[in-house]
Amino acid sequence: MCDTCGCNITHGNEHLIKPGGKLSRTGTGNEAVTVLQNLLSENDHAAKHNREHFDRHGILAINLMSSPGSGKTALLEATLDALDGALNIAVVEGDLETENDAERIRARGVPAVQISTGSACHLDAHMVHDALHHLSLDGLDIVFIENVGNLVCPASFDLGQHHNVTLLSVTEGDDKPAKYPVMFRAADLMLLTKTDLLKVLDDFDLAKAEACLRKLANPAPVIPLSARQGDGLNHWLDWLQQQLAAHRQRLDTGETRRPAIQPDGIRLHAQHG
Repeated sequence: MCDTCGCNITHGNEHLIKPGGKLSRTGTGNEAVTVLQNLLSENDHAAKHNREHFDRHGILAINLMSSPGSGKTALLEATLDALDGALNIAVVEGDLETENDAERIRARGVPAVQISTGSACHLDAHMVHDALHHLSLDGLDIVFIENVGNLVCPASFDLGQHHNVTLLSVTEGDDKPAKYPVMFRAADLMLLTKTDLLKVLDDFDLAKAEACLRKLANPAPVIPLSARQGDGLNHWLDWLQQQLAAHRQRLDTGETRRPAIQPDGIRLHAQHG
C-alpha cells in the first residue's frame, strides 16, 4: 500500500519533510530517507485534532470509501433528498481533480468543500483539516467525507472521522471484500449499492458478498440499497439516525469514537476515549 507506492506524501503533509520541516531530519541529525512511519504518526495527531473539532461542535463525521463509480455521490444526493433538511449536513469531497462532485452537492443547497489531491490516491487528516477551515461547523449534525475512489489506501488513514462506511457496487463483484481485506475490515457499515441492476446481473450474490465480509471477522451491518430507486434507503437513514444519537450520548459522557482500524490492517474493537 502507501508504504511501498509512496503516496503517503501528499500536498497536505509534504511541508513536514521539506527542508526545515519537522521530519526533514532523523533523530541523529541525518537527512531522512524513510519517514513513512513518522508521517502516519503526524497524520494520527492531525486526525485527533479534527475529531476534537467535530466533537466540540457535536458533529458526527462519516468517511465514505469505495472504488471509483460505486455511487458515493449518488448516495449523498439521495440521502439529502430523503432527509429534506431534517438534518444539517456538510460534505468534504475528495478527488484527484475537478469540483464535479462538490458542485452536485452544492446544487442541493448543502455546503461542500472540494479537495483536489493531485496525484495522491487518498485523503489524509491534514487535507481534511485545511478543508474544515472553509466550512462553518456551527449547527451541523453530520459531516460526510467522501474519500478518493480507491479500495486500498484510504483505509489506512484516520481523518478524524467517527465511522467508516464502505460501498460495494453490485457491478464490481461479490468477492471484493476477500480481495481487498484492509478496506473492508475498516468498515463500520457495508453498503451494497446499485441493487436496481441486479435484475440484469446474474453474477453478483448478495449473500456471498456478506460472507466474504464475515470471513474477515467483521460484524458490521450490511445494507443493500439503490440510490436511484430508493430501495433500502430507509435502512441507511435509520442507521445514520442511530449513530448520531449514540454519538451525542458519548459526547454527554466526555467520550468519542475512533475508527476501528490500524494502518497495518489489523481490525480492533471500536475505540472510545
